[in-house]
Amino acid sequence: MPLTEPHDDHLPQEDPVARDGAGGDPDSGDQTAVDASAGPARPGGDPTVEPEPVLPEPVRQRIVALTAAVLPTLPLDEVPVPLRRVAKFAPNRRARLGAPAIAAQLTGDPLFRQRVTARVLADAGDLGAAVVEGTAPAAADPVEVAALAYLARPRGWRELIDASGAAVRAEADSAVVAELVREAEQRATRAEHDRAVARVEAEKLRDELARVREELGQLREESRQLARTLRETQARERRATELLATERGRAARASADVDAELRRARARLAEAEAAAGVARASAKEARSVDDARLWLLLETIGQAAVGLRRELALDPVDKLPADFVADAFAEQPGTAPAGPAARARDTDDPARLDQLLALPRAHLVVDGYNVTKRGFGEMSLEQQRKRLITGLGGIAAQTGDEVTVVFDGAERMHGLPPAPRGVRVLFSRKGETADELIRRLVRAEPAGRPVVVVSSDREVADGVRRHGAYPLGADSLLRRLARS
Repeated sequence: MPLTEPHDDHLPQEDPVARDGAGGDPDSGDQTAVDASAGPARPGGDPTVEPEPVLPEPVRQRIVALTAAVLPTLPLDEVPVPLRRVAKFAPNRRARLGAPAIAAQLTGDPLFRQRVTARVLADAGDLGAAVVEGTAPAAADPVEVAALAYLARPRGWRELIDASGAAVRAEADSAVVAELVREAEQRATRAEHDRAVARVEAEKLRDELARVREELGQLREESRQLARTLRETQARERRATELLATERGRAARASADVDAELRRARARLAEAEAAAGVARASAKEARSVDDARLWLLLETIGQAAVGLRRELALDPVDKLPADFVADAFAEQPGTAPAGPAARARDTDDPARLDQLLALPRAHLVVDGYNVTKRGFGEMSLEQQRKRLITGLGGIAAQTGDEVTVVFDGAERMHGLPPAPRGVRVLFSRKGETADELIRRLVRAEPAGRPVVVVSSDREVADGVRRHGAYPLGADSLLRRLARS
């Protein structure tokens, strides 16, 4: 805030006695400050009060700071009562909290200002002396010069304050201009950056627009294709609806015809059942005679077989023909066919397997890998062999027939589990296939014995058929194993 006080030319002269009583010294700097601050009298001897200049804010703050710095150095009786409490503050709080009181005392108490000026000028040194003389070095701080000039008030002190204010304002204006220039440069930099970002975004948007247009074209083409497909589908649906209506009419007519044929078939069935009843009655009478004849014939054959076995003195054997094949025929790859193919039958009926196994002393020969790879080829070979041998053990236990399974292999497999009772497991020798071993097994059997060979290999089936065996497909055995 501005500091105001009357011009020093009109200050009352201090009484030397009173000054001595206050602890002052006539030769001290206070008198020098008073003399230096005294201005010339106005013409005519009438003092005129001039208004205080308006101080720039930095000058006012510097005056308060200088006063606050020297305030503790003054004797207590030279310190105005309102400032005695302020003098006890810490240095950093003294100028900040006591600024209003210090400004008021400097304005209203010229004597206090003179005492402060004496100590401030003593601390300022050469700069203070230059200010008292009314000059100021060019390199001096204008704020410091203005503050000292306000306190000392030499001749031309107002011009010094005005020059300092002008310098402060110029410096402030320069700072404002520099700040404005810096802000303008920052805005220009940001604008350039924003333009670069905008160009990049514009490029991205153009690329995205091109991509979207391309996708839009593709979607339009797909839409046209879908519309064309829909029209074609609707046309096909209409044609299918018409055909369905036509077929329903035909089905209705066919159903009527079937119902009529069913009624006729039922009538014929009733007639056939009546005729069958009559035939059964007559057949029952004839069968009783046939049963008596058949029993007598079988009894005669059985007694003849027992007498023949006794006459030939045939004892039960430990080995069957198939047991001799692996040993007796190992070094004899070529043997003569065993008789005519009187017992062979060309059939692939799966139910035929049960009929053939029901024959007395039947021998079932199985092409192992041909069956396992067709039925459960997703397993490993070891699992395939184990599953097939286990199933054949069940068939042997149910029928009591001889069962032989043959696998390809240059040498006997190691770690093979023991075969079930009634099942013989053979592996072809090195240089021999399972097909050749199967044909040797069939040739080793006597003529008249039923031999059933299970294999889907056409060559195996044709070969064993020529030697009188019954060839069946692998599916017949797989279905039989699934059923058991």
